Amino acid sequence: MTERSKQDRRLRAEPHPPEAYEPVGTGVAADLGAAVEPLPDAPALLSDPSGVVIRATDQAATLLGAARGSELTGRSLTGLLTVEDEFAKPRDRPEDVWFRVLSWSNRGNPRLTVTLLVDVSDLMTPTARTLANERRKLQNAQRVAGLGTWEGNPHTNELRLSETLLEITGTPPGTETTFEYYLGHTHPEDQPRVARSWRELTQNHIPMEVEQRYVRPDGTMRILLCHGAVITDVADRPLLVGTAQDVTEQRTAVTRMERSSQRFTDLVGVVPVGIGLFDESERLIEANDAMCELLGYPLESLRGNTIGAITHPDEGNIELAATELSDIPRGRRGEPVQRMLARSDGQPVYCELHTALSVRDDGTKSWLVVFQDVTERRRNAEALRFQATHDELTGLPNRAAVKAMLTSMLAEGDPDRIAVLFCDIDNFKRINDSLGHDAGDDLLVALARRLEGGLPDGCVAARISGDEFVVICADVHEVGGTDSLATRVSGLLRTAVPVRGQLVRVSASIGASVPDGTNDGADLLRFADAAMFEAKRGGPGRVSLAGPSLMASADSQLHLEGQLREALHHDQLTLYYQPVVDRHGLIVSAEALLRWPHQERGLLSPGVFLPVADQGGLMRDIDRWVLRNALSEAAEWPGSGDTAVSVAVNLAGMVPGDPDFVDYVTDCVRHAGISWDRVVLELVESSLVDLPARTRSGMRELVNRGARFAVDDFGTGFSSLARLKELPAQIIKVDRGFVSEIHSDSGDFAVAKAVVDMAGAMGRSCVAEGVENAQQFDTLLGAGVDKHQGWFFSPPVPAPEFHAMLAGGSLLAARGRN
Repeated sequence: MTERSKQDRRLRAEPHPPEAYEPVGTGVAADLGAAVEPLPDAPALLSDPSGVVIRATDQAATLLGAARGSELTGRSLTGLLTVEDEFAKPRDRPEDVWFRVLSWSNRGNPRLTVTLLVDVSDLMTPTARTLANERRKLQNAQRVAGLGTWEGNPHTNELRLSETLLEITGTPPGTETTFEYYLGHTHPEDQPRVARSWRELTQNHIPMEVEQRYVRPDGTMRILLCHGAVITDVADRPLLVGTAQDVTEQRTAVTRMERSSQRFTDLVGVVPVGIGLFDESERLIEANDAMCELLGYPLESLRGNTIGAITHPDEGNIELAATELSDIPRGRRGEPVQRMLARSDGQPVYCELHTALSVRDDGTKSWLVVFQDVTERRRNAEALRFQATHDELTGLPNRAAVKAMLTSMLAEGDPDRIAVLFCDIDNFKRINDSLGHDAGDDLLVALARRLEGGLPDGCVAARISGDEFVVICADVHEVGGTDSLATRVSGLLRTAVPVRGQLVRVSASIGASVPDGTNDGADLLRFADAAMFEAKRGGPGRVSLAGPSLMASADSQLHLEGQLREALHHDQLTLYYQPVVDRHGLIVSAEALLRWPHQERGLLSPGVFLPVADQGGLMRDIDRWVLRNALSEAAEWPGSGDTAVSVAVNLAGMVPGDPDFVDYVTDCVRHAGISWDRVVLELVESSLVDLPARTRSGMRELVNRGARFAVDDFGTGFSSLARLKELPAQIIKVDRGFVSEIHSDSGDFAVAKAVVDMAGAMGRSCVAEGVENAQQFDTLLGAGVDKHQGWFFSPPVPAPEFHAMLAGGSLLAARGRN
């Protein structure tokens, strides 16, 4: 059993009540002595029915930060402890002090309660503390929403109500609650229906959904919407769980609306345009069917609303007097006023308003308004505008809209309240590669809808490219601060989404930035983007805030990106080569590795500048530079025929799915004048899976000419032996993760041996990466690996040094091995 399991068991241990809790005399004085007498050395508190401490042991006082037990007398338990389920923390002690709280009622006098404190501070794991904190947050959220939870035993009908549900139902703490108790407080007219739902739940496991009236002990009545279902606990026993929400206010409002006027007067019912009659205060009196259909409301819902109430929120105030056309000279037709109204589904409907002042039968004035739907007329014009400012796939605002919004907020709002969150879906490329791009699109749309529906007021979600979303908050203080907003957004994007018949679990790395007094919109986006990359380094689902040091680093990265662009443009990069040798140490190939001789920082390795290139969208240009120069330099290497050494180029920005992939490789080979059989293109496995037929055809064309494809880092990601036969590659490179311990780890040896055997059976060759010592090399030979690469033979070296190395013979001989 692990230490974690032992701790959990110790935390969950349930001590038996002390044997002294038998009937003892009568009266409080006898109970005081008898209740605490058996526990002279235990941290115990004796309290009266109101929760006031009437006696405490010195040990309890020590745990709670007092000198003697007498100092706690007269204080309430709630003033001493913050109780979270069966765990508690002292209010006056540090946050890292935790107790297990065990309480028993004295059997001789049930008015008295003994509370035993068990110090579990050292046993509380970070996970347990997190669970306790999350439990407290959940209770607070339930209290705000008026939503309580309950658990029930289907065999005994015993119920356990959450703290919030106890408050909703007015149930005194400590009350033994059962379904019978609950049913007894249900309104008599609702009891048969509630009892029937309970029987169907407990006996037939049919989920319960029932709305009822509940009479609280103080006589007040609340309307509860209850849900229940049957689950199984850890011991595979049935357990009833559910929620109860207080919907009294909502139902009261609905009832009030239903009791409003029900009469219906048909006004010009045969006219195919909407017509409404408004009183002098511009409240609707009557409307025809066409107007009700136009707005999607029944007349009962429309009657009594002002013209402003049916106006779309994005539209300005409408005054009917401003739309009246009676002052226009006879024979001349004025230009009608266009206004945007709101349908019941929230969709805008554009109308031309033709208004005339009229007189009713009783002599009172009224407005007669004709609503002519012109939505279709505007739709085409708006479609063009929408495409310019919104993402076509998700319908969210795009990058251009984000920049415009930020510019406007910074100029017109309070910059200190603005926050920008940059969200990148973790491992989204893996989802695209495994399920296909259509499935990836479905996932993005689903996440966009979650953001739209889950963000607080004042926040806007946008998709700016690929799997990158941005959230803009106009007033971050209103939503609890940047950390609170980032946590909420992270929760929205940490979910399981059904996509094409599969449940895909996703999360997002999030970076946040706020103005520092000098930022513009572009800076906020850039700093949030940099913070997102910082979060991603910590693992999936992390959040990072762009502080001064990160912003300075982002500026430095931007400067480095500009220098990298210049270096690419002026051919200021260089290539190193690491040899690949056969079992005799003879060089058969070499992998081209990029280096950057920086004028100020010296020779930079790819780990320094490739992340900058990736973030700046330079990977494709870098791959092209490496391919072009590596092939040209390899064409000058000595040797021909069977002695010609191949060159391998690792591609990350160029993938076979690119439309011009095959053409560009062909042009590079032709320009370099190198033989096709000396060209090896290394790609990660995910870029070689689920390729379209057209792409596979182009790859076969290159292979038919003599080129070879290699799967780099095989054994990571989605790699599996079963997929070997699916990969359109001739070389399998076994990842260094299986090589480092192959001489001492039988599992690594077994994996390598299986890969070699299956690759050989399918006509593929294997290269072991990361060979660092003779033990690894000898073990790999025993596994059947025929090609090796690593520092045991040579580190990556500059092109001139590698050129000289080619004339030196076996690298094993140089090490004194034949």
